[in-house]
Amino acid sequence: MKQSVPAAIGILSIAIYQIIDTIFVGNYIGSNAIAAITVVLPITFLISSVGMGLGVGGASIIARALGADNPKKADQTFGNLISLVAIFSLITLTLGFFFAEPVIQLFGGKGAIFPLAYEYYMILLPTLPFLAWAMMSNNIIRSEGQAQVAMFTLIIPGLMNIVLDAVFIMGLGWGMKGAALATAISYMCSAAFTFWFFVSGRSSISFYKENLKIKWSIVKETLAIGGTTLARQGIGSLLAIILNNTLFTYGQELGVAVYGIISRVMMFVFFPIFGLVQGSLPIIGFNYGALQYDRVKKTVVTAMVTCTAISMVVFLLIFTFSDRFIRIFSKDPQLISEGGRALKLVFIAAPIIGIQALGAAYFQAIGKALPALLLTLSRQGFYLIPLVLILPFYLQIDGVWYAFPIADVLSMLTTLAFLYPQWKALSRDS
Repeated sequence: MKQSVPAAIGILSIAIYQIIDTIFVGNYIGSNAIAAITVVLPITFLISSVGMGLGVGGASIIARALGADNPKKADQTFGNLISLVAIFSLITLTLGFFFAEPVIQLFGGKGAIFPLAYEYYMILLPTLPFLAWAMMSNNIIRSEGQAQVAMFTLIIPGLMNIVLDAVFIMGLGWGMKGAALATAISYMCSAAFTFWFFVSGRSSISFYKENLKIKWSIVKETLAIGGTTLARQGIGSLLAIILNNTLFTYGQELGVAVYGIISRVMMFVFFPIFGLVQGSLPIIGFNYGALQYDRVKKTVVTAMVTCTAISMVVFLLIFTFSDRFIRIFSKDPQLISEGGRALKLVFIAAPIIGIQALGAAYFQAIGKALPALLLTLSRQGFYLIPLVLILPFYLQIDGVWYAFPIADVLSMLTTLAFLYPQWKALSRDS
């Protein structure tokens, strides 16, 4: 709970600010603006996921190094992460500028959505290296066991975004420009906070200039493990391309706006599960590194049971209050009608979603890159994308919504198939 609750609160703050951001945009700019943000966010997250992927890979190494009482390796890893974030951020930022228009169109920014999406994207893009640094730092801070500090790296941008949305959109009437500026400034504030933490002496990891020099053994291990997160975000971006274009084909701007709302509701209601998964990672990694396999097993069981219980509550809430969730974002009757029905279809398999998320995270935590990668890709890459491509031919836009629960069931079964032999091995070695 000491690890998971702060992580869950941090993720909740992100969900809340994305929801409030969408409420401001939907009520003060319009449903096309919701669609525009839905198009742009996967692009920006793809660019910033470099920092997240490096952070997850580095955090796994650092947690196991601290568990094995090897602070030198932890410090070397941190120094290499700083260099890698700087290099990859520069590359992705440059590409993002040169290919702005075709990328926005590729991600579904068509028709009335494009001008709003372009304005939002061009303001946000220069600040994405700050987000990449913050995401990397968040994972490293959590790997030290500093869960409350990691929580604030997520709370600070959330609070800033909400306040600035009110000022820029409501107070000054800046529209999409105001929404983008609020988000951009919040990213920089989060990066500034994490930088302060590392230079203030509060971190157990030390910075030495010589550790900025790339050590390929660390880079290889970081990319092997963190590549799972990068792959997940890459697949997520590919899914966004397919989803937004399919939704535009079968539902026009309204279909894209509906999914924009559903994705925010999904992040909000599942924040305790994401928090539990994040909170489990350093505990699993530390104890695995210390050869305390009984504690590894207890952590997995506790997290899985709790995730399932929370998922059941989410399932009941969605099916009871689906229309009310949609009304928060818009007063458009057509959007409310279509959105409430779609929300129920997407959440049919909600009670099992935590099992798959925890299974993929477990293999990341213990440094097994290949199964972590395969499980991370299973839901979106192996199942959801093909289903989104195939089912609408038979079910129209409903095919998109039914694809989600079917993919959840298939990926859960795949996760259990991977975990079973690993569980037997842990029992044998305990």
